Amino acid sequence: MSTSIDQAERLERKQSQSSGSDSIAKVDPSNVNTDVHVADPEKQSPAHPEDEEDVSALTKLYRRFRPVVLLALAGAILGWWICSTILPATRHRWIVQTLWAWFFIIVIAFRFIPNSVVTRPVEAVWVPCVQTPFFKLPYYVRLAMGWLALLGIVFGSAFGFKLEANTTYGDRAISVLGLFVFQFCFWASSKHRRHIPWPTVLVGLFVQQAIAMFVLKSGAGFSIFKWIAFLASDFLSQALAGAEFFFDADTIAKHWFFVNTLSSIIFFIAFVQMMYYLGVMQWLIRGFAWFFFKIMNVSGAEAVVAAASPFIGQGESACLVRPYVDYMTESELHLMMTSGFSTIAGSVLSAYIGLGVPPENLVTASVMSIPASIAISKMRLPEMDEPVTRGRVTVDRGEQKNAPVNALHAFSQGALFGLIVAGQILTNVLTVVSLVAMINGLLTWIGKGFGIHALTLQLILRYVFYPVTFFIGVPRNEILRVAELLATKLVENEFVAYLELKAIAASDNPLSARAYTIASYALCGFANLGSLGIQIGVLSALAPSRARIIARIAASAMICGFISTLQAAGIAGMLV
Repeated sequence: MSTSIDQAERLERKQSQSSGSDSIAKVDPSNVNTDVHVADPEKQSPAHPEDEEDVSALTKLYRRFRPVVLLALAGAILGWWICSTILPATRHRWIVQTLWAWFFIIVIAFRFIPNSVVTRPVEAVWVPCVQTPFFKLPYYVRLAMGWLALLGIVFGSAFGFKLEANTTYGDRAISVLGLFVFQFCFWASSKHRRHIPWPTVLVGLFVQQAIAMFVLKSGAGFSIFKWIAFLASDFLSQALAGAEFFFDADTIAKHWFFVNTLSSIIFFIAFVQMMYYLGVMQWLIRGFAWFFFKIMNVSGAEAVVAAASPFIGQGESACLVRPYVDYMTESELHLMMTSGFSTIAGSVLSAYIGLGVPPENLVTASVMSIPASIAISKMRLPEMDEPVTRGRVTVDRGEQKNAPVNALHAFSQGALFGLIVAGQILTNVLTVVSLVAMINGLLTWIGKGFGIHALTLQLILRYVFYPVTFFIGVPRNEILRVAELLATKLVENEFVAYLELKAIAASDNPLSARAYTIASYALCGFANLGSLGIQIGVLSALAPSRARIIARIAASAMICGFISTLQAAGIAGMLV
């Protein structure tokens, strides 16, 4: 070991004495023993002593006893799983408990086990038995197999399950027809129809349909997503303890948007910032991105942004790949914006839950929109260039000017950022609602000249959206009401639309269960005129040289994101 260290020190001395890049290039790294552990911060004097001082004693202790801590944590999780499975009070939720307990145990186990232990045996079977024979088939044969698989899962999901109350096979057939109408419109309006990556499109539509079936038609899937949704709801409700400190229990019970919703948003963003400091969010996003990168053949930057959008929102997800935004192709930028428009951010999930929307609908709609947004964007604007991040997934943490020194500092900084976000939401909702009211007042004044006493933007757009609402499977007698909600979402935002949905649900004439479910899916996205400005502003700041392209394709991306949420609603309509 000492000999290896001496070799490394002599090499370092030689490099420091040599001048110019040529002399550095002559150093052969193979001469150094690979067993050297000079890079260990505990065994090597730091280049910046002040950085070493910033490391807390608790962090140093964890680094030293990390294996013991992880093994103890795995043992505690295993013990909890055994107890919770045996005890009668928690036995009924064994599916969710088993899934999450063993997920964390496996994650801890792979801190000690090399990934190759699993990947090499799988590769040894997958490549010769599946991958190689499949790709030896002609392209059009593989494409035909993909179409057959997609048609099979679509028609099987629509007509292979029992009907729900007040639903007919005709209603489901309309949802199926709507799915194909949407795809035909994207194909017809594609900028480069001959270059549409059909494998990517087929896989995206297939995965979207599979997620919907798993959640809505399997007990395990519904239990898992419902557990995730209610876990999020319960977690976000803890923010009300802080709100009650400033107000009182009676005020909290009134469910004021200003108090309940904004306090939950501030708390959630603070927590997410702390998870970023600990590296949890990067690990989670990288896993999602790797999955979509592998199955849909998109660039690494596209996969990261699409996977991150449901968690952190449309602007923040773009910041994860900010070193590459200025080098993105037109197709990549279009997909980045489409994924932002077609999903919601976790920071506002509590707002929708507080308005009475079923949490499992919100979580399912957001996850379904990840593959859908990729498929739709690639149909509308296929890739014509070679992306810089093709073949790799990179999540950029970025260099912050005032980087937090520990988790508590990150939580505090996140709370301040959450206050800014909550203020933006408050001011945007207030001003946009007021602006629309002003426009509606002007339209009403003009309409009275024609004998129309209630002419509004929503009234105009609900007739424009009538055929779209019909094709997602809304019952005929409720199409206009749901179409008006879609118009509200596009013109104002999804907050206002969900407020109207809540008011309709509490009225004497509520929507049917089918129409309510479809509407809750269709409204779950950021595709509105206000978000259009946000997207253009954020991406133009990240990539000034691409500002003209961003502004040109932004409206197309917003429409694609809007249709993506409608498509998710239509698929839900096939299954309810």
